[in-house]
Amino acid sequence: MSILAKIAIMLAACAAMEGVAWASHKYIMHGWGWGWHRDHHERHDNFLEKNDLYAVVGAAMSIAMFALGSPLVMGASAWESATWIGMGILLYGVIYTLVHDGLVHQRWFRYVPRGGYLKRLVQAHHLHHATQSKEGGVSFGFVIARSPAALKRDLKAQREAGRAVLREGAGV
Repeated sequence: MSILAKIAIMLAACAAMEGVAWASHKYIMHGWGWGWHRDHHERHDNFLEKNDLYAVVGAAMSIAMFALGSPLVMGASAWESATWIGMGILLYGVIYTLVHDGLVHQRWFRYVPRGGYLKRLVQAHHLHHATQSKEGGVSFGFVIARSPAALKRDLKAQREAGRAVLREGAGV
């Protein structure tokens, strides 16, 4: 397999992870997996959250793909592409950690973007946290963010329809 094919597989897997993250965030984390995710939506001073267990799940997905691609683990039935899919999942995990945990929640460093794409990401995620429960909500992705104005309209409509309870001072 050529190096360009390996890079293409890695980048495609990384891009696909935004869809996996969106769906798992909306339907698992805000569904039956709310028990792990709840503390992420509550103020606290803890260094770690139960929600961080989802990072362990992501790491397990990447490790599983590395194992499937490894001749040391799988022998002659190793699937080389799995290694590069695992790299794509790993790359997405690094981007997620830097953007979500670092930039948005400022767990690792302090930087407040003044404009552009990074500001939009921060605003979108803060609007995601405007809801008080697992019901309703907007902006379930982590790297792709709709305009804050559109998200505010969606939250307002959800509140008016009784599908979402917003935090006091949410600005919606």
